[in-house]
Amino acid sequence: MATKRISRGKFNRMQQLSNQDGVIAALAIDQRGSMVKMMQNAVGQEHYNIDMVYEFKELVSQELTKYVSAILLDEELGFKGMAAKNKNAGLIMSYEKTGYDANTPGRLPDILPEDSLQRLIQKGADAAKVLVYYNPDDPQDILDKKHAFLERLGNEARAADIPVFVEPIVYDNVVTDDKSPEFAKIKPQKVIKTIEEFTKDHYYIDILKVEVPVLFKNVAGFNDSNPVVYSQQEAADYFKQASDVATRPFIYLSAGVPTKTFHEELIFAGEHGAKYSGILGGRATWFEGIEAYAKNGKDGLKHWLDTIGRENVEQLNKILKQYATPWYDVYGGKDKLEIIDLKLSN
Repeated sequence: MATKRISRGKFNRMQQLSNQDGVIAALAIDQRGSMVKMMQNAVGQEHYNIDMVYEFKELVSQELTKYVSAILLDEELGFKGMAAKNKNAGLIMSYEKTGYDANTPGRLPDILPEDSLQRLIQKGADAAKVLVYYNPDDPQDILDKKHAFLERLGNEARAADIPVFVEPIVYDNVVTDDKSPEFAKIKPQKVIKTIEEFTKDHYYIDILKVEVPVLFKNVAGFNDSNPVVYSQQEAADYFKQASDVATRPFIYLSAGVPTKTFHEELIFAGEHGAKYSGILGGRATWFEGIEAYAKNGKDGLKHWLDTIGRENVEQLNKILKQYATPWYDVYGGKDKLEIIDLKLSN
């Protein structure tokens, strides 16, 4: 394999975001609108105030970044979490506006208008994350807008010398319920096509943060009372295909599945040849802590985080130790990376 060039800034920041094995064992708590709704539902609308969200993110960051390699936070609601994180944990900051304009076709992405990657670096970021809703079967004019958007993002990240994580969430314009058995049937090819597209070199995406290629609740043997859409062999083939098309490192997101399901997905992926380089685990790690906070306040949440929350993270770390591969392995290993100084390379 030819030597892969990487800038010194990107390499150093990737190492800051990774554990000693070169694996991204990271925590995600950058939810904004959905986090407010979760907290309102837990405490009741009449008792809710925004300070609860600030405090929740602060405590999750303070307690759980002792055990992870990095944390993903938004500045809007997670500024206290950014200040409270363990100094050894890397910081990934959200760079996209939350949601999308439902009145414009195509779920088009946009970045925070008051920020730039230079500004995120000044705020302590080791990487930026951008979520993009993506349907590889959309009309070409929609695809062109998203492809050009990500090309601009990748080039901004090159100039700023900071890694960029892109999170493509697949959807369909006809089958709109992305938790349905009908969507489960079409999801694998959408995920595979999406990974194939966005690991192309000209996007300069450093890490693709992807969904697992199946709805795991519809896999035989893991389906509980849900309909079976895939046999275990079919699911295994989809995991392998999605991994094999990737030419850049990818990590899995938890996509709001229960803790047990996320663990099962990661083990299943590893056992069937998916070469993932870690995780950004969100609700599967901390979701039940919201109820603990609603019932018993700050002390109740802290106790939950120091017991069940910590156990969730440590279990994930064990799975990653066994199954994840270093981010640089997709390039043939660390010795295949040529680290260049941008000032000297121009």
